[in-house]
Amino acid sequence: MKLRQREKAVSNPSAVIVLAAGQGTRMKSATPKVLHTMCGLPLVGHAISSAYEAGAADVVVVVRYQRDRVVEVVKALDENVLIADQDEIPGTGRAVQCGLNSLPNTLTGTVIVTSADVPLLEPETIQQLHALHETNQNAVTVMTTIVEDATGYGRMVRDHGALVGIVEHRDATEEQLEIKEINAGIYAFDAEFLRTALGKIDTENDQGEVYLTDTVAIAVKEGRRCGAFILEDQWQAQGCNDRAQLAELRDEMNRRILNQHMRAGVSIVAPCTTHIDVTVEIGPDAVIEPGTILEGDTVIEPYAVIGPNTTLRNVQVGTGAVITHSFLHDTEVTEGTVVPPFTYQNN
Repeated sequence: MKLRQREKAVSNPSAVIVLAAGQGTRMKSATPKVLHTMCGLPLVGHAISSAYEAGAADVVVVVRYQRDRVVEVVKALDENVLIADQDEIPGTGRAVQCGLNSLPNTLTGTVIVTSADVPLLEPETIQQLHALHETNQNAVTVMTTIVEDATGYGRMVRDHGALVGIVEHRDATEEQLEIKEINAGIYAFDAEFLRTALGKIDTENDQGEVYLTDTVAIAVKEGRRCGAFILEDQWQAQGCNDRAQLAELRDEMNRRILNQHMRAGVSIVAPCTTHIDVTVEIGPDAVIEPGTILEGDTVIEPYAVIGPNTTLRNVQVGTGAVITHSFLHDTEVTEGTVVPPFTYQNN
């Protein structure tokens, strides 16, 4: 399945670097975390899709764990994605440096850094981050959010309101652990600043890693502008670390997908029992009955009635067709056709 072509923004980031090198051990899976699927795409696919829809001129995916397997999936989604290999040096800073090295040395403008395990990040939010970053002429802009329980997250350190640094949870003082504003792990950088700052970061921290967050302290030391983009929709900053979080994020994405369809004129009788992939297209005045699952490259034309208790996967459904109590896979149902109940077709 390839990503759908979408209209790009007028003002484009020069590049988006997607971090996808980790194993994701808490998933307890032989499959890399970034390849676990959610609403029709692997996690990394959602990140790539949002980057392109936000208008990125180039998208780079940084890989390491099961490198060939991840690259195969990424290239199947969009062959234009650039691949960067992270070496043995650990840390997000090193991962971004590897990603940046895959882009031209003459690259200027804004580089956005995102993560492959934050699937609800919307392209409009990336655009807003980019706009704020360029309007304020920042060297670095960090996406943040406010949470009640900040355990495990990097804390945003401010001095009279100005952002002066980010401290990881494991390195934080007791006072810093009380901070509720956390690092969402998404950044906008001036490309030239990022290139020079990454060369100045060491591994003198609890984990012995190259922390990308150290770029903020470098910007402050050099008298460069740095700022924060405070994200109100916390779901967009939620990462996926285990199967329970994957299920929570899938439910939330599905809820948002259903709402988009309903606002576009689709009747969904029982949203709590309906699941629709992000890749599915549905025309207005179609009716989706309870217990329906719509997957893959399924297209449903107006006035069709689907369900109850029906699964369609990669099915083209014509105007006014009726499909109930059935499973159809890789087929076409022509306009006005009434499919007999309990039809099982798996081409």
